[in-house]
Amino acid sequence: MEKLDAKDLEAKWYVLHTYSGYEQVAKTNLEMVIKKYHLEDRIFDIVIPMEEVVEEKNGKKKLVSKKLLPSYILVKIKYGDDLWHNITRTHGITGFAGPKGRPLPLTEEEIRKLHLEKVVVNIDLAPNDKVEVIDGPLNSFVGTVLSVDDATQKCKVNVEMFGRETPVELSFSQLRKI
Repeated sequence: MEKLDAKDLEAKWYVLHTYSGYEQVAKTNLEMVIKKYHLEDRIFDIVIPMEEVVEEKNGKKKLVSKKLLPSYILVKIKYGDDLWHNITRTHGITGFAGPKGRPLPLTEEEIRKLHLEKVVVNIDLAPNDKVEVIDGPLNSFVGTVLSVDDATQKCKVNVEMFGRETPVELSFSQLRKI
């Protein structure tokens, strides 16, 4: 019997391919599989990557959520061949994204770019502080902090958007104090 390394036992992020437009169905079905087979200690998180984008329709601009990776969902699991069968047999999921359909974990850089892990940011913000947005759809916008929530690592910021002040909620990791 081969010796298991501690790294083999830690959860990693993997990409699952779904039928087009079935991301939410696949996520819901996988959640049911987790409950049915008691896999809560092996499958920890299921994410449909979304991004906020500014859309203009009929002359009006608004912030909407769009799928960042259509036809894909991300899962954080402690992988094993037994899980491969449970996951790939789930309705809506066509398989793992990787060589020959075999799982390939995401790299640290990919995890960071997709904002999959919560990053604790130590930033000293207070109401009326000036900040610059350094990540996301409002990148390079400058605003004024309205309120700060240290527990969730988010704050409300007033940014000038479309010719008027607009309050938006941003995470600490998206901001730089000016």
